[in-house]
Amino acid sequence: MLQEKLYKNILTGCFAAVLLIGLMVLTGPLVTMADSATKDSSQRLETLGKAFRDVSKKISPAVVYISTVYTMESLPQQYQELFDNEFFRRFFGMPKQKEYQRRGLGSGFILNKEGYILTNSHVVKKAEEITVTLPDKREFDATVVGTDPMSDVAVIKIEGKNLPTAELGDSGTMEVGDWVIAVGTPYGLSQTVTAGIISAAGRANIGIVDYEDFFQTDAAINPGNSGGPLVDIYGRVIGINTAIFSQSGGYQGIGFAIPINMAKGIMESLIAHGHVVRGWLGVSIQPVTKDIADSFGLKKAEGALVGDVSKDSPADEAGVLRGDIIVSLDGKSVDTPTALKNSVAQKSVGSKVPLTVIRNGKKKTLQVKIGELVSEEQTQKSKTDSPDTAPLGIQVQELTPEIAAQLGYEQEKGVVVAGVKAGSPAAEANLQRGDLIQEINQTPVDSVKAYKNAVRKGEKFLLLVRRGENTFFTVITAQE
Repeated sequence: MLQEKLYKNILTGCFAAVLLIGLMVLTGPLVTMADSATKDSSQRLETLGKAFRDVSKKISPAVVYISTVYTMESLPQQYQELFDNEFFRRFFGMPKQKEYQRRGLGSGFILNKEGYILTNSHVVKKAEEITVTLPDKREFDATVVGTDPMSDVAVIKIEGKNLPTAELGDSGTMEVGDWVIAVGTPYGLSQTVTAGIISAAGRANIGIVDYEDFFQTDAAINPGNSGGPLVDIYGRVIGINTAIFSQSGGYQGIGFAIPINMAKGIMESLIAHGHVVRGWLGVSIQPVTKDIADSFGLKKAEGALVGDVSKDSPADEAGVLRGDIIVSLDGKSVDTPTALKNSVAQKSVGSKVPLTVIRNGKKKTLQVKIGELVSEEQTQKSKTDSPDTAPLGIQVQELTPEIAAQLGYEQEKGVVVAGVKAGSPAAEANLQRGDLIQEINQTPVDSVKAYKNAVRKGEKFLLLVRRGENTFFTVITAQE
């Protein structure tokens, strides 16, 4: 019995040993695989983190902090409602508004060794002083080379040596889901780096500017990031951070950036001309909805429907008619009015390109010579800088039936203020574009000729001005 019991114990021990060895053989690779998977994941994260570090080191030296100083005028709030009353304005006049300085902040990035910096137009708008601070703490006074409010792009310039520069990429290669990094000065916190992805491309009709073709990104962008670069994983600039969608004023996961390919042409034009030279067709266009497509017998709701054609415009001379649906320009399809608008703007002025329209259900190709779009800012600048502004500092025009209908002056007589020169006597008297001057020194003024004759006859002028539904008197002293 003892031998038999010993024999059983030996067999049991051998079995346990074999089982243990088997478990070790089976579980060993599993443990090794788990360790390997953890190691691989860590390595991938480490590689990604290193990529972010490398990008930050590459782009950050060229990203600058832009601070501005500008003057604002404001009527104290406690008096605002009082002087909105016609009675008080007529008998007491408008009080001289208090001037005070405000400071703004934004970001930008250095383009080249000459010191050109790309930023947003709204960052330097109305700035009287611009200071640029580099990451190495050097500070420079900057001058404005040119601004383009229609796209919110601006170029400023500093004079310095050994300036770091940013490399521009190709925004046309970017796709939804690609990694991007934003660098800037949110809330004055310089050299802030955030990461995210391209959430969407071709965002338009947002209402930020006239020409929109934004990248949407979830990389954190906040006030102060405006004008800073949005870069790809190689540290190349593919966009200019411009705006955020927010109900709180801060980051909520939706930011917008101007594609660098769009900004390049604007930048080059600003440097060369001081303003942007854009192509122009001279048509009023609207989207082709499903109902419109059905009405015109179209299979797809695509293209840009022509609602009107400006007389003697490039489109008029090419034979474009109201009711035409523009479906392609220079061989490229037109899906929306925004696509057409952006495409025309980038065409060289004077170039001839094919324009395909659908008219009466049939395609027709026209040859159109691209004209130059003159912005309202350029028009007003030419008006307010002209000799006609002397001596009051305003440009006036005849009150035509069309202008009267637009401004609500159908039953009135006078001349319309078309522009007010900054810092002029008229500007100090708070005259505005669209005002109707009806009398000068109690003498009716019903034409530009009558206006010019009246302002030659003295140094002080009592003007009767209509603005909307209200009429008021103001005294202006002519400039020397």
